Order: sequence, then structure tokens, then C-alpha cells
Amino acid sequence: MDPKADDMGELTPTLAADLLDALAAGPDRQAFKRLFAHFAPRVKSYLRRLGAEDQQAEELAQEVMLTVWRRAQLYDRRQAGASTWIFTIARNKRIDAIRRDRRPELDPDDPAIAPEPETPADQQVEAGQRQELLRSAVERLPEEQARLLRLSYFEDKSHSTIAEELDLPLGTVKSRLRLALSRLRTLLEETA
Repeated sequence: MDPKADDMGELTPTLAADLLDALAAGPDRQAFKRLFAHFAPRVKSYLRRLGAEDQQAEELAQEVMLTVWRRAQLYDRRQAGASTWIFTIARNKRIDAIRRDRRPELDPDDPAIAPEPETPADQQVEAGQRQELLRSAVERLPEEQARLLRLSYFEDKSHSTIAEELDLPLGTVKSRLRLALSRLRTLLEETA
């Protein structure tokens, strides 16, 4: 039977496969028209049963049929029937839509993802000066106190980790850190 003949007749599984083969051979508008008329409403209904809203089901059905038009050459009647192949495309399109809904695309104008504004030059200079004052004050501390401050604040180690590394009691580490901070505060006040 000629796949283009009898536009008004029922689309049998064999005829659907023949239409897909005709479409794969070259852009056959009549074959696609037949496939579209038969499958588009069924695909839309199927997508609705899968939970798509009416508008989304319509859009997805259009996408499915567009995929059929573009990829008909991938259809192999030995692997699956025409309807199985088309409804598998529909199911995959629905899954893709669900994933897109769960993970929406980023809005480049979203203030949450906007980069931090650049710090003005005068504030950068002030921050550099404060860092230099702090570095100078830490260097003026006794070596043991400076080491404890570096481990705790610059390397972000917990007091118990410092105690283990230096083989000191935890209370000693805490009291020496308090003493170091007090002396550091005094040194910074002297330079201010």
C-alpha cells in the first residue's frame, strides 16, 4: 500500500511504520501530515495523563512531532513499532520538562547571582593599611603567641587541634590565645 494513499483511512501499525520510512527517505510532507493528524492528539492526551497541564501538553506534543519530522531516519521498525517509538519520544520530552521545571534556568538579572560590587579604591587602600598594621602588630608579639594566633585565626584550626599539634593542654592554649589577643589589641591601640 502506498503510504500517501487514503488520507482518511485508519492508520494501522504497518502503515505508520511505512509513513515513518517515507519520511526518513526525504522530507515527505504528506507522510508527516498523516502521522501528525493521527499521533499529535494521542500524544497530547498521553502527556496529560502523565501530569502535564493542557498548555504544556500542547507544546510538548508539538516538540514530539517536530522530533519525529527531524529524526525519522533514526526509526527502525525492527526495534519498535511506530507508536512505541513516538510515545517514547513523548515520555522523554515529559521527563525533560519535569527536570527543567525543577531546575529552572538562571536569570542573569537575578540579584542573588550578581557579582559583588567592586570595593571603592579608598576602601581598598584602608583595608590594605589595616592588614599591614595587623601584620606588624602580630610580628611584635612573642613567637609563641603569634604562632597560636596564626594557627587559630589564619589557618582556622580549632583550639583542640592546636592543643594536639603543640602537645599542650587545651586550657593552656585557650589562656595563651586570650593573652595574645589582649596584647595584640594593646599594640593596635598604640599604633592608632
